[in-house]
Amino acid sequence: MKLDRTRKGDGPVVSGLTPGGFRVDDGIYPALLMTPQRADLWEPPAFEALNTDALAAVLAIDPVPEFLLLGTGATLRQPPRALVRALDARGLGIEAMDSRAAARAWGVLRDEGRWIAAAFYPF
Repeated sequence: MKLDRTRKGDGPVVSGLTPGGFRVDDGIYPALLMTPQRADLWEPPAFEALNTDALAAVLAIDPVPEFLLLGTGATLRQPPRALVRALDARGLGIEAMDSRAAARAWGVLRDEGRWIAAAFYPF
């Protein structure tokens, strides 16, 4: 699946979805961490074990992201409550959606100039 749109924002963007994962620039990532400056391969923990340690690379950006966009895999799942509480304690919100929708939302939000971080589980 190609995500066809005119790109207005800067930084990495998911340009397509392939059987192998998310296409960003010249790479394919089965699971992905993203900031406005970079996209990195991610080896996510089991979903139920997701915590701030697993997200440290994207939570450490400066300035602090507005919120974390979480792609939960093939279907929408609610993030672990402990993660939600830990992010809330940092003043950071979380928006969860299935990973395909999250990849599309990333591009829209970045085109709006939103300073966000993202973590996408395989779909």
